[in-house]
Amino acid sequence: MDSSVALWCTGALIAGGIYWFVCVLGPAEQKGKRATSISGGSIAAEEVQGNYDSYWSFFRRPKEIETKEKVPDFVDTFYNLVTDIYEWGWGQSFHFSPAVPGRSHADATRLHEERAADLIRAGAGGRVLDVGCGVGGPMRAIAAHSRARVVGITINEYQVARARAHNKKAGLDGLCEVVCGNFLEMPFPDASFDGAYSIEATCHAPRLDDVYAEVLRVLKPGSLYVSYEWVTTDKYRGEDPAHVDIIQGIERGDALPGLRSHADIAATARRVGFEVLEERDLAAPPAGPWWTRLKMGRIAYWRNHMLIKISAALGVAPKGTVDVHDMLFKTADYLTRGGETGIFTPMHMILCRKPRGSSPAADSSSSS
Repeated sequence: MDSSVALWCTGALIAGGIYWFVCVLGPAEQKGKRATSISGGSIAAEEVQGNYDSYWSFFRRPKEIETKEKVPDFVDTFYNLVTDIYEWGWGQSFHFSPAVPGRSHADATRLHEERAADLIRAGAGGRVLDVGCGVGGPMRAIAAHSRARVVGITINEYQVARARAHNKKAGLDGLCEVVCGNFLEMPFPDASFDGAYSIEATCHAPRLDDVYAEVLRVLKPGSLYVSYEWVTTDKYRGEDPAHVDIIQGIERGDALPGLRSHADIAATARRVGFEVLEERDLAAPPAGPWWTRLKMGRIAYWRNHMLIKISAALGVAPKGTVDVHDMLFKTADYLTRGGETGIFTPMHMILCRKPRGSSPAADSSSSS
């Protein structure tokens, strides 16, 4: 009797430990994705490995990821591969935020998004553009906060479907609309938005001028645009091999044609015709370090990697998913090192205004 009780207790402890390890440990947010439902986005399961290999082939032909024609396929492939893993392991907002003492990661994320809405004075009755909306986490936070109508654009069809499903589930599909398209050539009329924002999205463009010129075109005169940019800071030294290794690691693991310098952002905005109202690094002190979530999540990353390996071995997750997750794990280390050394920030904020006297013809000539 005693041995059977001991065996039962041991089994219960093991079961409880597995449940804690799988379901409780790690980030507190509810992801909306389960390990058993991870896919390759719009890519068929049997083609995930091949697309992963194709993604890496871009870096063996660097000139191809510097061109306007090649980048959409490059970025689309990346987001087909990583969207489910991002949602499962991070949440519905694919960006960083400064740590806020006493607040959860979810709260810090929401406050970071609401700041963008407040900066462009988004409000009820207005129509706002989300440039590179992903699965719509920021869109929903901004719509709920401001009651503005938000239109998001993403290059990835799978993300469009995910965003629409999330919008409906949140009861925000009346305020949030998602369009599949290229933000380098947006399918919107001139002067059709009352404001615009991009949160860690324009880093995927080969030329920042092209994105900013398109945003300028679709904004109404006098409207505001805010962008949180991924950039190297004034601490970055191109002659330092350690610095170069960190930045190249971030570029490879995040589908970036090449990180820009902080010094280039305002000049680009002015060149296409924007008035620059404010520019600063939102990660600078007294802001809390944005990379702590990456460091705190190391055990969760390891747990998730084990689950993906098991899922792939059982044929539940597509072949190639393990390689994708391993890539993201390594990229998290490069991002952490970029934050700790201070040579990289994912939240260089620039606030711009389209001049009140602008006309569509003037916008076209300024971007040519």
